[in-house]
Amino acid sequence: MSVLLSEFLMQPEATSGTAQPTPPSGGGSPPPAGGMGGMEMQLLMLALMFGVFYFLLIRPQQKRQREVDSLLKSLKKGDIVRTSGGIRGEIVDLTDQEATLLIADKVKINILRSHVSSKTPTADAKEKA
Repeated sequence: MSVLLSEFLMQPEATSGTAQPTPPSGGGSPPPAGGMGGMEMQLLMLALMFGVFYFLLIRPQQKRQREVDSLLKSLKKGDIVRTSGGIRGEIVDLTDQEATLLIADKVKINILRSHVSSKTPTADAKEKA
């Protein structure tokens, strides 16, 4: 197969008998635009797309993550919290990884601390405000 392909590539071009190739134009027209302008434009568009992604996706997500981290660090006994599963309860015990919630009289559950989604104001905080 490679022999046939190399023989095909070695064949002279078929040209019509009277047509002569046209010589390159003398000096009347300007040369075509170089490739650098296109490359600069592509780099500019790439930088612009990265900027849009940063300000619309990455930066807000980082801000939200900082808020969640500060919420989890500020948890203390007596806080009333809501979990990501929708359970609402008062924190009665805390460890580095877990929290124990009192969700009804004599009903306590252990949850992962990272599953606390929000903190509701306690009665003391409502009275002060």
